[in-house]
Amino acid sequence: MSLPDWQQIDTVLLDMDGTLLDLHFDNYFWLDHLPAVYARHHGLSEEEALAELNKSFVGLKGTLDWYCLDYWTELTGLPIAELKRDVQDKIGFRPHVQDFLARLHALGKRTVIVTNAHRDSVNLKMERTGLDRLVDRVISSHDYREPKESQAFWNHLQRDEAFDPARTLLIDDSQAVLESAARWGVRWLLTIYHPDSQKTPNTDSRFPGIHHFDELKL
Repeated sequence: MSLPDWQQIDTVLLDMDGTLLDLHFDNYFWLDHLPAVYARHHGLSEEEALAELNKSFVGLKGTLDWYCLDYWTELTGLPIAELKRDVQDKIGFRPHVQDFLARLHALGKRTVIVTNAHRDSVNLKMERTGLDRLVDRVISSHDYREPKESQAFWNHLQRDEAFDPARTLLIDDSQAVLESAARWGVRWLLTIYHPDSQKTPNTDSRFPGIHHFDELKL
């Protein structure tokens, strides 16, 4: 599989966190900010808090609960959506995103964000960045009650958006999501090698990928 042939693509499905927006915000929130608040709330050290939270992470990855702020609020006893606002200054675009979306718009491609993020998180990020004004539509997997890792998500999306999988590109930093889309039949798939600006890029992928959007020639 090669990089996209734009003449064969009508619809571009775009992940949000780690693809359009810097994953650093999410990693910092879940691995640093939340454990610190949880530790203070429960009288633990930050190491103990992270270890306790990690127990809850086991077995949840790839499920809707993994991405559900309501679930984590109930589990931790903390207002997760409100706590995200404490560090919202870390929310930001990845490099060259606005230019890339403008070029897609100019070419007449339909652009749809498909994210596993909970709607409360989506709303905060749109409020902070205005990203929703740069695309045609924003869909959360919570709208369908199925994560993108599930084949059922793509069935819901196809009924909702009526896209042609043979003429659709998905760009996502998650290998599990790309694998799911590939199994379902999305033809064009592209990964992001550098989702978190504060971490080392990872080029270990069976899918073609880019570090930044300026590498794509439209």
